[in-house]
Amino acid sequence: MTYFLTSSSCVPDSPALNPANGFVDELRKALPDPCRALFVASDPGNTERTERFAGSIRTGFELTGFRFDHYQVLDGRNGEQCAALVAGADLLILAGGHVPTQNRFFHDIALREKLKGFDGVVMGISVGTMNCEELVYAPPELEGEAVDPNYRRFYPGLGLTKHMIFPHFQETRYEVVDGLPTLESSLLPDSMGRKLYAMVDGSYLLGREGREELRGEAYLIQDGVLTQIGREGEVIPL
Repeated sequence: MTYFLTSSSCVPDSPALNPANGFVDELRKALPDPCRALFVASDPGNTERTERFAGSIRTGFELTGFRFDHYQVLDGRNGEQCAALVAGADLLILAGGHVPTQNRFFHDIALREKLKGFDGVVMGISVGTMNCEELVYAPPELEGEAVDPNYRRFYPGLGLTKHMIFPHFQETRYEVVDGLPTLESSLLPDSMGRKLYAMVDGSYLLGREGREELRGEAYLIQDGVLTQIGREGEVIPL
């Protein structure tokens, strides 16, 4: 399996795939032409949003020159077909959305089990990337979560990578939820005894043949300290 764990797969204000840091070139190497794609929803019950997002991502691939034998959607309407749909795909696209919602869906359809032996390409987008982790870190995102004493921040994930990733860092480092700054109230204190890798849009984690590397601008948050570890165009082995 080869996996591309992105913050965002697209260029700003366009569905076209972002070529920064060799992303499109590496995808071309990894995928057959044409390929069979499966778009996996973040919210299994929000059909309208899923279809719109899936269509936008398909358009982005096609604008960049990729072709599909077929392009299917996996959500709450056909979750019982997960095994067959995964087995029939060359590319799995894991949508962005809300971490806990998508995490529940992945567990409901036993996606981690279905990925065993999968020899294709997985592309995570934002939350889809976060749910690829062995232990998923989900800081508060929606109003009410930051002040909820029962809000859960860690979940078992798909286990593609052991690294915890935080996407859209060019924006989320300044995010405020329930009046609390996410960086100071969640990321820095939650990094005590842990490593969090924060990526900006256009950067991604590439995993293949048992090796992983960060490509592009990235930051390490560890023991309450934020350090830039990668810049645009750089490759950082993990």
